[in-house]
Amino acid sequence: MTIVRSLLLFVLAALAEIGGAWLVWQGVREQRGLLWIGAGFVALGLYGLVATFQPDAAFGRVLAAYGGVFVAGSLVWGVVVDGFRPDRWDVVGAAVCVVGVLVIMYAPRG
Repeated sequence: MTIVRSLLLFVLAALAEIGGAWLVWQGVREQRGLLWIGAGFVALGLYGLVATFQPDAAFGRVLAAYGGVFVAGSLVWGVVVDGFRPDRWDVVGAAVCVVGVLVIMYAPRG
């Protein structure tokens, strides 16, 4: 159950961070205005909050693992929201990152 909770928190954190960055991007680069930028700042703050709920207490471990979630999640966001089409090397790289997340967070320690 702890692993499922942790994975769900990673997904929520990714949605908040990637979504927040996307909102800021839209506000600035696509000139959608300050409301978009402000909403992006709020979402980015929520990302920081969500990350604190990870069961593992090691900040460095959680953020290092989240980096892999961010890589894979960013590609998924690009496909779903922006119509981006990753090539095979994008997919391979994201898969390597996800394996890294699993090793960093859930490998047996002792």
